[in-house]
Amino acid sequence: MKVLAINPGSTSTKVAAYENETCLWKQEIDHPTIETKAFARVGDQSDYRSALTLKVLEEKGIHLDYFDAVVGRGGMLKPLVGGTYVVDDALVKILHNAPGGDHAANLGGIIAYNLGQRFKVPVYIVDPVSVDEMEPVAWLSGLPELPRLSFSHALNMKAVARKVARELGKSYQDMNLIVAHLGGGISVAPHRKGKMIDVNNANSEGPYSIERSGTLPAYQLVKLCYSGKYSEQEMITKINKEGGVFAYLGTKDGLVAEQRMNEGDLDAKLVLEGLCYQVAKEIGAMATVLEGAVDQIILTGGLAHSEFITHEIRQRVAFISPVVVVPGEEEMEALALGALRVLKGEEKALTY
Repeated sequence: MKVLAINPGSTSTKVAAYENETCLWKQEIDHPTIETKAFARVGDQSDYRSALTLKVLEEKGIHLDYFDAVVGRGGMLKPLVGGTYVVDDALVKILHNAPGGDHAANLGGIIAYNLGQRFKVPVYIVDPVSVDEMEPVAWLSGLPELPRLSFSHALNMKAVARKVARELGKSYQDMNLIVAHLGGGISVAPHRKGKMIDVNNANSEGPYSIERSGTLPAYQLVKLCYSGKYSEQEMITKINKEGGVFAYLGTKDGLVAEQRMNEGDLDAKLVLEGLCYQVAKEIGAMATVLEGAVDQIILTGGLAHSEFITHEIRQRVAFISPVVVVPGEEEMEALALGALRVLKGEEKALTY
């Protein structure tokens, strides 16, 4: 069975073809700012990106009857359980104005649907960022007006969880895992028997990351918001795009920060140690959610390529359970495998 996977990001769209579990080819389509600035919203780029994706397929000589399914990255939808969802007219309309806001991820299902209509094959999305399998007690924040929300790197976290379980000769549904996705944002989640039962909202909670501030002192944050120095949008940008390592060191490149540390920059060393310290604290907190019954801790995402970062985290959490590192992201494979599980009858497709 052949599947086309589509994963839109803010400045590019990744496209890959799979035959069963084997990747036949991958290609990344860049979207220069000079082209994307013509669109008021990211969501308005669907026709533009669909045409570029079709052009790639045409250049490779791929005909409309080649694929058995098309799958796209899930978007900022309402809270839902993890799994593979059918994309239909109704879902496409929702993705154009997704409940969670305007985001490149919303384009995954839309582009996939545009192509699927041409190919006349089923279209799916897999484990959107809004996967919410949290238990009711995890929704409580301390203020009824501010419930905790589940927005995370669910696609990659569930993919690496399944991969690690498979390599151990076990089923994801039979294991208790803590998965930490270390990227531009950081998500740490306890997975119990195939469900992600808690997670820090990667946009507003948890460890600081390369560009996000993570959890902040609430009282001081309120005073800063009302200081008159920043508008609402400026504060949101400050927290989500100009926080974390960038706020302290002025770089969004983890390699640059680590190089500065290796050259003797003590500030860089302290800031990177702080990131690792906060990730380890979050892992420790999530271990209590699993009542200490943790089979494996998994470190994944781009920052997991750093031996310094993974070593620092491992030192603090290895007493909880064994730590395995799966660097990078498994998103393209995860999309394809999610569609294949449905095509092969291993899972039932869900309806949004």
